[in-house]
Amino acid sequence: MTENDGYVVDAPPLASLPIAGGNERFPIRRVFCVGRNYADHAREMGADPDREPPFFFSKPTDAVFAAIEGAPRADGPRCVAGVVPYPSATNDLQFEIELVVAIGVGGTSIAPGDALAHVWGYGVGVDLTRRDLQAQAKELRRPWDLSKGFDASGPCSALVPASVIGHPDHGSIWLAVNGAERQRGDLSDQIWPVADLVSELSNYVTLGAGDVIFTGTPSGVGTIVRGDAITAGIDGVGDLDFTIR
Repeated sequence: MTENDGYVVDAPPLASLPIAGGNERFPIRRVFCVGRNYADHAREMGADPDREPPFFFSKPTDAVFAAIEGAPRADGPRCVAGVVPYPSATNDLQFEIELVVAIGVGGTSIAPGDALAHVWGYGVGVDLTRRDLQAQAKELRRPWDLSKGFDASGPCSALVPASVIGHPDHGSIWLAVNGAERQRGDLSDQIWPVADLVSELSNYVTLGAGDVIFTGTPSGVGTIVRGDAITAGIDGVGDLDFTIR
């Protein structure tokens, strides 16, 4: 008997993220992402920053590139994702630093006041985007899944339990390329805070333990090329480092 008995091909491994300071892992069920959740980023993308309902898109679970925990820094764990491969079919790969939310308790039609009780923990993620493919898809009014959901398009740090750090609603969120800062904002600048995002998303799907939400990025997104070193972090949550090859 083997674990693949009953399947016609080998079952794929379960995608997961490490837990800061421990040997356990967080299994990834689904990955949701939020578009334009910071007013300054909405403006730089040519959109209205008014508080319209958030919109969501998805990445495959195995697009999340799990980091390896390194030596801690003063404000949280430091994680190194190592080398992230430069994707095919693009000449404009762009970065977006984001707070990542890990759902620990599922539910549907969750009230905003109850939403944080469904959150297991938090991490630092980067939503990598094939911006040229996204622009082409938008111009042709086609889905832009492949501009967001390619291999290793979601580097992510180890997760930190909410039981340890609480539920961060303010603090600096930043990203640098080759040591030069490119993005800096504050979690308090989110148009839709975490509780509202979890509540709203639960009106469209039944959330389950293992679901992960990338919660949007501040302004300053830009292009990176092969060889660029990315450092990113969120106060009180942790840091994430990786290199594009």
